[in-house]
Amino acid sequence: MTRPLRSNLQPGSTLWAGRRAQWRALGLNDEELTRPKIAVVNSSSKLSSCFSHLDEVAAEVSKAIREAGGVPFEIRTAASSDFITSAGCGGSYILPTRDLIANDIEVAVDGALLDGMVCLASCDKTTPGQLMAAARMNVPALIVSCGYQQTGEYKGESVDIEEVFLRAGYIASGGITVDELANLADNAVRSPGVCAGMGTANTMHIAAESLGMSLPGSAPVQALSDKMFDNARASGRRIVEMVWQDLKPRDVLTAGAFRNAAIAVLSVSGSINAVKHLQAVAVEAGLDIDLYTVFDECARTTPLLAAVRPNGHGTIAEFEQAGGALTLLKRLEPLLDREVLTVSGRRVGEVLAGVQPGAPGAIATLEQPLSRVPSLNIVRGSLLPGGGIVRIGGTEGRTMRFRGPAQLFHSRDEALAAIKAGQVRRGSVVVLRGLGVRGGPGMAMTSAVVFALDGAGLIDDVAVITEGQLSGLVNKGLVVGEASPEAGDGGPIGLINEGDEIEIDVERRIVDLHVPEETLQQRRAEKREFGVPVPRGWLTIYRDNVGPVHEGAVLRNSTR
Repeated sequence: MTRPLRSNLQPGSTLWAGRRAQWRALGLNDEELTRPKIAVVNSSSKLSSCFSHLDEVAAEVSKAIREAGGVPFEIRTAASSDFITSAGCGGSYILPTRDLIANDIEVAVDGALLDGMVCLASCDKTTPGQLMAAARMNVPALIVSCGYQQTGEYKGESVDIEEVFLRAGYIASGGITVDELANLADNAVRSPGVCAGMGTANTMHIAAESLGMSLPGSAPVQALSDKMFDNARASGRRIVEMVWQDLKPRDVLTAGAFRNAAIAVLSVSGSINAVKHLQAVAVEAGLDIDLYTVFDECARTTPLLAAVRPNGHGTIAEFEQAGGALTLLKRLEPLLDREVLTVSGRRVGEVLAGVQPGAPGAIATLEQPLSRVPSLNIVRGSLLPGGGIVRIGGTEGRTMRFRGPAQLFHSRDEALAAIKAGQVRRGSVVVLRGLGVRGGPGMAMTSAVVFALDGAGLIDDVAVITEGQLSGLVNKGLVVGEASPEAGDGGPIGLINEGDEIEIDVERRIVDLHVPEETLQQRRAEKREFGVPVPRGWLTIYRDNVGPVHEGAVLRNSTR
C-alpha cells in the first residue's frame, strides 16, 4: 500500500536538500528517507515517577515502527505532575502545561511535516494535550496508555499516593502527624506510572480508548507490565498502517465518539477534569459540541458500573483484571454509538462483537449497576451560567441540596488558615474565587481545602464552590468544582459579598445567588479585581489568551 507522503519533499528543493543533509547525518539511507516518518511523542522526565519509565516505552515503540516499515523520530514535550509541578506559583503551571504540550507537539510534528505520531500518555495533562494536538493537526495518531503505578503497604494495609494526598489535608486539624504522613509517603509508590485510582490520569486513559483513539483493550494497564509493552508495540506497528490508510483523528473524533467517552467516564465516576479536557479536544477537532450538555444528558441514563478508589474500595488493578475499558464498553454497548470508527480501523460495534465479558465483579452490568445516582452532575444557574461540576460518585445518601451564607476566600492558603483557626462556619458555603483559568491563572489547586475540611470534620456541614482545580480524587461533601465563568472573567461569582445566600440543588441541577438584581447592578458598577500577579513568561501568555473553562479552557485562536 502506497500513497504520497507529506514528509517526502520535492527532490532538488532547498528544503529537501537541508533535510537530506540532516537525516543522512543521523544514519538514514536513501530508501529510509522515503518511508513514513512517525513521531514518538515522549514526555519523559526524571522529576516524577509518572514519567520516569517512558524512555523504555519509546524504545519499544520505535523498534516496532521500524519493523513495520516506518522511520521513528522521538520528540520531547513538557511534562507536569500534580505532586511536583504544583509547588510553583500555587499550582498555576499544571493546567497550562496541557496546552503547552499540544503546542510542543504541533511545532515538532507539523514543523517537520511528519506523517503520523504515537503519543505516550502518562500523567493527567499529557493525554488531553496529546489528543488536542492530534485533533488540531489531523495527522494519523495513536494514544498509548503507559500505565498506573504499583501501590505500597504500610502497617499491613495497602497505601497509595491518593491516600497520602488525602491525609495531608488532615495536618491542619491534627488528624495526622508529620511523621505519620512521611511514613505513608515513603511507602505509597513502588513503581513508575500514574496514580493508582480513578483520578484524572486513569480516567483520561479510559476516555482515550472510549473515543477510539487507543487500540482496543489497552486501558487501564499496569506500568512496565508485559501487557503495556505489547500494547505499545502493537501501536507502533499500527501507526504505519494508519499512515498508508490515511486514517486521521477527525475520522474517529466524531460527536458519537465524544458521547461514548462521556458515557464511559460517567459509568466509572471519572474525574471531573475529564469534562473540560474532552471539551478542549472537541474544540480542536472543529466540532460544535457542548460536552457539558452531553454529560448532563448522559448522566440521567448512565449508571455506575465500577467503584474504583476514591469512589469505593475497588482498585484499578481489579478493574483491569475484570477486562478494563473494553469490558466496560461491552457492558455499556446498548447506550453507545456503535457506528463510530476507531484507530483499529474497525467500528465500535465490530470491536465489541468479539468481546466476551466475564461474570459481573469489578465491573457491574446495566441490569444490576452499583448505583443509578448520576456520578457527575452539571449544575448551572444565576451564579454559574457557564456551569460547575459536582462529583457524587454514584454514592447513595450524599447531600444533594444546600442553602447558606457565603464565606469568601481568595487563595488556597487563606482558606487553609481559616480551617486551622476554626473560623469556617458550619452551614456556610465556602467560596474560593479569583482562582480560575485566568485568575489562578490556570486553575489554582484547591483540593487541599476540601481535604482539610474533611480532616476538620466539616465536610458534611458546609458546601464548597471553587473556580480552582480539584484533584480527580475529590469525592466527599457537596463540592461544586470548575465554577464558570470565573470572577476574573467577569462572572457573577465576582459579585458575591460575604454572607450572601447561595442555593445548590444537585437534583434540580441549579446553583443560584439569592441577591436582588438591583443590588447586583450596583455591585457591577464597583471596581472588583481578581487573580494573582504572575511572573512574566508562559503564565502571562496563558492568562491573556485562555478561554472559559466551560468551553474547554483552550487558548483563543489556537484552533483551526
